[in-house]
This record gives sequence, structure tokens and C-alpha cells, in this order.
Amino acid sequence: MKNILLATTALVATAGFAAADVSLSGSAEMGVVGGDAYGDNTQFHTDIDVSFTLSGESDNGIAFGAKIDLDEEGGFGANNGGPESVFISAGGATLTMGDTDGAYDKALSDVAIGGSIDDAHTDHAGFSGTSGFDGTYDGQIARFDYDVSGFTGSFSAEVDDTGTDDAVIGLGVAYDMDLAGLTLGVGLGYQTVEDNDIIGLSIDTTFNNGLQAILVYEQADLNGADANHFGIGLGYSMDALTIGVNYGEYDIDGAPDSSGFGLAVNYDLGGGLEAQFGYGQSDVDGADTVDQYSLGLAMSF
Repeated sequence: MKNILLATTALVATAGFAAADVSLSGSAEMGVVGGDAYGDNTQFHTDIDVSFTLSGESDNGIAFGAKIDLDEEGGFGANNGGPESVFISAGGATLTMGDTDGAYDKALSDVAIGGSIDDAHTDHAGFSGTSGFDGTYDGQIARFDYDVSGFTGSFSAEVDDTGTDDAVIGLGVAYDMDLAGLTLGVGLGYQTVEDNDIIGLSIDTTFNNGLQAILVYEQADLNGADANHFGIGLGYSMDALTIGVNYGEYDIDGAPDSSGFGLAVNYDLGGGLEAQFGYGQSDVDGADTVDQYSLGLAMSF
């Protein structure tokens, strides 16, 4: 009787999931990594990620949903929740709360093109993920977006839960357009917290011949110290092959200048399987050059 009851309960739960539009996806990586960043040793690399996406719609057309990622670290332990967020949307307006991008990061594009199993092509001293001050506190962000005719306006806040009045406030605008033979995207963002603020601009374009280019410029005031960052990414895609290179440099008052470049070469084998090679090199004034590489397979399910 107990087995029958458990089986019946599982069927009812499964039917409920289907009605609520619950989907399961995942990714995995395997390969080798090495270089100075790994002590000049070649090592094995594996990574697994599982995502649950929930979505629904109310009777009056309000869309709502949530997403949570589970990483392999800790063996999917109970305290091992990954990025998670919840959203509600109506018309062109969307409110998202949780482990999500701030308005600055939402508006700007970074210069990474292609992928590598350990992010070797972006893990260098000249790369910026254009995240601004996201994660200054607990990483729980509330962001409001409004989309209309290729234009997206965003506002976000990340508050200090310790009881102070401090908060990370972000603003962002982005516009995407189709021109003759290419697509063009422009993003402008601003973010501030306490005595720090940053403003950034990104421009990205994709041509119909497979070429892609991305430019990013960021200027920040970090407690009175001026900081500037410039990055560029160039890519080319043809059939199953994608090649991407990126370069970036930082100039921060009172800190050594730093720069770096990255390379990613991807070949799509079909069915969610992709071969990936990545390389990155960092150059910081007064320090030895550091590099890293990776070669392996990325899987999407």
C-alpha cells in the first residue's frame, strides 16, 4: 500500500509540474586546464550545473516565474543553492528580484565572444564583466525593466541588510536596432554606492558575414581615485566554428596598470555538444605575466 501511495503521489506531482510549466535544463564540462594560473601544472576539469525554470500566467495576462541553479559543489547539498531569481511581468514591464544583474550590468555588453570550460579567455587582468558594484552586499537585487520597440530602461537596487541606509543604485538604458547588413546594440549604465560611482558605455555589432565587434568603456570614482577601463572584442563565426578574441586594460590611480587578452575557439558538434579551447594572459606592472589555458567539451542538455 505504501509503494502504491508513493507512486500515486509522484504521478500527481508530475502532473502538477506540467500544468505549471516547470522545465529542467543543465550543462556539463570536461577537459584539461593548465598554465601559470594552475601552478604551471596540467589538471583535469569537470563542472555540472542544473537549472529549474518555473513559469505561469494569471487569468488577466500577468506572467510570473522563477529560476534556480544547482551546482555540483557540495554534491547538490541542501545549503548549495545557486543563482535564483523570481519575476513578474505585464506588458513591457518586468520586476525581477533575487540573484540577478543590476541595471548597469543589464544594459552593458561585455567583450567576451565564445566560451571556454574554465573561462580562461575572460579570466585575465584586463577583462571586465561590466557588473559594476553588484554583489557589494548580499547580492540580492531588485530590478525593474521596461521594454518597448527595441529600447530597454532599467532601475535596480541592492540594499545593505545590516541595518544601514546604504544601497547600490543602478540605472541603465539599452537600444537594439537592425541596420542594412548588421545589428547594432548600444548600452549606457550608471551605478553608485556610498562614495563610489561608475558610468559605462558599450557598443556591439554583428555583421551578416559572421563578423562581430564589441567595445566597452567604463569610468569610475573609487573613494576619490579615478579608474578607467577599456575593452574590445572581435569575433568570427562560420558554420560550426566560432573564434573570439578580446583585450582590455585598467588605469586606476594609486594601483599598477593592468591589461590582458583572451582567445576562445569553439566548434559546435551538434546536439548540445561543443569543443572549446580557451587561453588568457594577464600583464600587471611590476609582476610576472600570468597565463592559463583549457581544452575540453561543453555539454548543454
